[in-house]
Amino acid sequence: MTFVLPDLPFDYAALEPYIDATTMHLHHDKHHQTYIDKLNASLDGVPQAAGKSIEQLLTGLDALPESVRVSVRNNGGGHYNHSLFWTMLSPESTIKPDGQLLADLESTFDSFDKFKAEFSQAALSVFGSGWAWLVKDNATLKIVTTANQDSPITYHQYPLLGLDVWEHAYYLHYQNRRPEYVDAFFKVINWQTVENRLMHPDTNA
Repeated sequence: MTFVLPDLPFDYAALEPYIDATTMHLHHDKHHQTYIDKLNASLDGVPQAAGKSIEQLLTGLDALPESVRVSVRNNGGGHYNHSLFWTMLSPESTIKPDGQLLADLESTFDSFDKFKAEFSQAALSVFGSGWAWLVKDNATLKIVTTANQDSPITYHQYPLLGLDVWEHAYYLHYQNRRPEYVDAFFKVINWQTVENRLMHPDTNA
């Protein structure tokens, strides 16, 4: 299988002023594409990877030759994480979710505001490059972080929401002001995507 760059579900400038068009071009067209190029190169001539989805590769790293595992973990994780990330953004975001997602967040974290505070603190706590995630771990909602391009699915956790806190995601606009970027993220979350992933995990791998 040759992996390809997915199209953005919105225009590059659609998330301004929170995420600028220049950053979106760089992040999507350059960084994400580079992960895909390196992933495809590492899997060339690896029969164990033939026909497998990115999810199957990341949850079955031990089935791959040791010589490609690190590349698949890093570059495959980068492809998977970013492919999710684009779907979790929207220029038509609402202040907070509703329906079952809101009910589950309030049940788990006491309130939406407490969830937002805990998620934001997790994103700010990542040392260097990585991600903050809302995941479903068995039947429990949790906030976790991963380093570099590690993905929750490698640890058998199902990601519902993810925030990229690598500097390439925000540095052009926010420089070293990661807290402003994290706050801006909550202005552009596609809560419908998160709700769909919560309610229909089998169709939203």
